Amino acid sequence: MLTLNAKIRTEQGRKTEELRRQGFVPAVLYGPGIENRNLAVAAKDFSDLLRRAGKTSLISLKIDGVKDDFMILINDFSVDPINDKIVHIDLYQPDLKKEIEAEVPLIFEGEAPAVKDLGGTLVKNFDEITVKALPADLPREIKVDIAVLKTFDDAVMVKDLPIGAKIELLKNPEEIVALVIEAQQIEEELSQPIEENVESVAKVEKEKKDEVSEEEAAPSAKK
Repeated sequence: MLTLNAKIRTEQGRKTEELRRQGFVPAVLYGPGIENRNLAVAAKDFSDLLRRAGKTSLISLKIDGVKDDFMILINDFSVDPINDKIVHIDLYQPDLKKEIEAEVPLIFEGEAPAVKDLGGTLVKNFDEITVKALPADLPREIKVDIAVLKTFDDAVMVKDLPIGAKIELLKNPEEIVALVIEAQQIEEELSQPIEENVESVAKVEKEKKDEVSEEEAAPSAKK
């Protein structure tokens, strides 16, 4: 199991900037049945861990001076938009006996013959999916094999995703995850909304003109 080391943080407010300059990231630990703790985590250690664990892998959290370890998930983290550095981390210890929902990334693997041989374009309808499972059973990622897309009639659906029996996908099993469409079809779909909008506007304008004509004709009829 992956491990993350942390220390108790006493710095608050503006003092956390000095903590960041020292190579640490402010963090908070929370969860059902435990006391919230303000922590500091080495920025480099966390970045390395995040690449390996993602946000759905259970991690053993070791806090300096605290006897027991905590089984946690990386619930969230904030990034500075200017320098892309992580500036704050939320660490969550879930109830290990209760199922939770989490967003799991989809990893598309292989090469679609319909793209390579037929010149089509791969369309991914979503890049992550919501699952429900016990914390220990949450997958880090779900792989999608697009090598099965041999023709424009083929599709990978939610029900085709490889998951264990302990994991529930919270999405319509018949929904399409990925498919390959012809280039001509893309052009037609891109142009269709514009044409529909033009027709819709023209129809509204005609209706308005008809209403105006009727209003103008109404006084004459009364005379």
